[in-house]
Amino acid sequence: MGVPPDEVWGRIAAARAAADAADVPLFVNARIDTFLRGAGGVDLTLERAAAFRAAGADGIFVPGAVDPGIVKELVDGVDGPVNIMVGPGAPPVADLAALGVARVSAGAGIPMAVHALVHRAARELLDAGTYDSLAGGYDYGELNALLGGGRQR
Repeated sequence: MGVPPDEVWGRIAAARAAADAADVPLFVNARIDTFLRGAGGVDLTLERAAAFRAAGADGIFVPGAVDPGIVKELVDGVDGPVNIMVGPGAPPVADLAALGVARVSAGAGIPMAVHALVHRAARELLDAGTYDSLAGGYDYGELNALLGGGRQR
C-alpha cells in the first residue's frame, strides 16, 4: 500500500524547502494513485492535488486516469500541470494535449512490452523451434549506432 497522504504532504514540503534553500530548480511532480488503484474518483484526486500543491508540488501525476471526460475534469480542477500515464487504450498524445494535459508518461509500459516480446520469442523458439517473432528488430549496425551514438568499438 502507498504512503499515507498526510505523510506525502510533509515529504513534499520538505523537498520544496530544501530545494528552495539550496537554490535548486526542482520540479516536484506529486503522484496520486486514486485511479491506478481504483481507490477514489475525481473529488478525492482533486482534494489531494490541492493539498499537494499547497505543500509545494509543482505538478500532479495521475496514472490510471485516461478517460477523456475524467482527464478534462482533472485538468480543469488542478491549479497546475496535470500529468497522465498512457498505454494501450489511452487517447493519443494530441488528444490529451488538447484536453490540457501537460505531460504524458509511458511509465513501465515500454519495458513491459519488451518483456512480453522476449517471452513470446522464447516460447516460439522452445515450442515451435521457429523465431519469426524476432522479425523487425534492429540489425547490428543500427543498434550500435543507436546505443553508441554512431561510434564503433
